Amino acid sequence: MKVLVIGSGGREHALCWAIARSPRVNEVVCAPGNGGIAQAARCVPVDQRNLSDLLRVVSAESPDLVVIGPELPLSLGLADELQRRSIPVFGPTRAAAMLETSKSFAKRFMQRHQIPTAHFAACNSQEEALAALDLFHLPVVIKADGLAAGKGVLICESKAEARDAIAGLFSGKLLGAAESTLVMEEFLTGDELSFLVICDGKHASPLVPAQDHKRIGEGDTGLNTGGMGAYSTDAMLDPQMRDWILHRIVYPTLDGMAAEDMPFCGVLYLGLMMTARGPMVLEYNARFGDPETQAILMRLESDLVDALQAAVEGRLSAAELRWTPGASACVVAASAGYPGSYKTGFPITGLDQAAKVPGVQIFHAGTSLSNGEIVTSGGRVLGVTAVATTLEDALHQAYKALAHIHFEGITYRRDIGHRALKQQP
Repeated sequence: MKVLVIGSGGREHALCWAIARSPRVNEVVCAPGNGGIAQAARCVPVDQRNLSDLLRVVSAESPDLVVIGPELPLSLGLADELQRRSIPVFGPTRAAAMLETSKSFAKRFMQRHQIPTAHFAACNSQEEALAALDLFHLPVVIKADGLAAGKGVLICESKAEARDAIAGLFSGKLLGAAESTLVMEEFLTGDELSFLVICDGKHASPLVPAQDHKRIGEGDTGLNTGGMGAYSTDAMLDPQMRDWILHRIVYPTLDGMAAEDMPFCGVLYLGLMMTARGPMVLEYNARFGDPETQAILMRLESDLVDALQAAVEGRLSAAELRWTPGASACVVAASAGYPGSYKTGFPITGLDQAAKVPGVQIFHAGTSLSNGEIVTSGGRVLGVTAVATTLEDALHQAYKALAHIHFEGITYRRDIGHRALKQQP
């Protein structure tokens, strides 16, 4: 098979790496890819924001399977266009992807189908949002309705902070483009959990659970980012709770989407808060998470391509995913200044030494090739990922590898997995 992966981040590097391991695959192509993906796949240039250009690449490559990594091509309707052309594609349609691309759609969908989530108000104007603010206790969560690269969620501790967030979102000051709708939610407490399932429209096959670290600072402080690290262990979710999530959240979601004529084929990502009232959905994503995918795929023993193809062909109930017991951890190395402004173009050294640390894979996110050397080209630069029998060992190996890596302004959190480590006896 020839598989084409769309995207250019750490998630796509992990997907290319896992797909290339399949004995059924003889070529992996990534569009546009990055400096590290070029070691696992043939990279071809494409403008991910341009549907015509994406279709041009697919037509030129004639792949046996297209795997869409990021949310933007989904929102453009890439999966719809490929389905019309009878090209096998793993990823939901534009309508199904609204579970991610519109927070207000997702909240109203959950309300219609009795899926547990926080109380909310969807507001279409600044005046409406200011009036709704009086209905919520502090702190209150304010979310941009559309895609915001993981930076559209604001936790406001005071009314003044909430008013500033409302004004900033509607004016475009906060995210660069004015929002026409925002969602206001009650603030939930508990442990966050990322629960991903591969779906074929009717059936779901769960991946191992993971936990992301959204905040830039240690101790979960500072601004929200696209994710500064993730880990996965068997202890995160017992079998009974996994089944509860599948039957109370996953299948009601799939059944609801099918009933509304938007069958969901792809990865359904549940961002859950494990509250005292039970698991509640913080958000849906319509694709693999980043950096959760890096940690999750390190534990996958079975053939990823088998599962993706089974989902595309509507026969996922016969597919089986097998996992390595133990733990994995991904630590993101970022550019100084991220998630705000940052500089790029700095050479990265020590990658070869870091890759020699046992159990480690280095997934590139914001890198490019310049005059034969790997340089930084994004905010999140690398996802240094390790698998081991325990979480402590996986983290130790990841940080050991990171000690070899250098670029100007390198920054990373030194407390990935801290909540799980504290809970251990």
